[in-house]
Parts: sequence; structure tokens; C-alpha cells
Amino acid sequence: MPDQRRSLGALGERLARQHLETLGYHIIAANHRTRTGEIDLIAAEDGCLVFIEVRTRRGSVHGTPAESVVGAKAERLSALAEEYAADHPELPDSLRVDVVSVQFTPSGDLQRIEVIRNVVTD
Repeated sequence: MPDQRRSLGALGERLARQHLETLGYHIIAANHRTRTGEIDLIAAEDGCLVFIEVRTRRGSVHGTPAESVVGAKAERLSALAEEYAADHPELPDSLRVDVVSVQFTPSGDLQRIEVIRNVVTD
């Protein structure tokens, strides 16, 4: 089961990246890891540095992908974003965290890809 979940996650990230690029996001980094966590995608869009969490799900039994980015996960994403921005002063000062929700049907067909902007607020 972990291999299936990892494969589904990798597919979701690949589809999310393609979707974001068609929307005009310029991808700067993928799977950026630090000691405290990982950022799936980092991009620039309209003068803003965007940190993107990709959430992929098959079916909706466990809620939508975006609903899973709350509490400690949201706080960790904010901290990772600020840390990355501090290490890269050449990038835009304006920051935001987006979620890309990639949903498949229970049978494995792509159902929808949705970009939810600015999901983490102070």
C-alpha cells in the first residue's frame, strides 16, 4: 500500500506542476527538503513567491485534499516558507501558500485539479 500511495502522490505532483505552469506559475524548486519538513513546489507568480502543497486523493472518503492542510501542517508550511524566503533574498518579498488539490475517482481516473490560493493566513 505505501508504494501505491507514493506512486499516486508522485503522479499528483507531476500533474499539479503541469497545471500550474499552464496557469503561468514559474516553478523554482520541487521537493525542497529541510530538517523541519518539505515543500512540494516553490514558484513565482505575479511577483509573489508561492509555496505549494500538493494534496492528492483517490475518492472523497477522507475529505478533500485541501481540508488536510490545517493546524500543525499549515504552521509548518508557513515556517518553511519564511525560512526559504530568508535564505533567498533575491526572490520576491511577497509570500503565499497555495494548495493544489488533485482528485482521482475511486477507479483511478483524474477527476479534477484545483488551485486554492493563500490557504495559510496569519
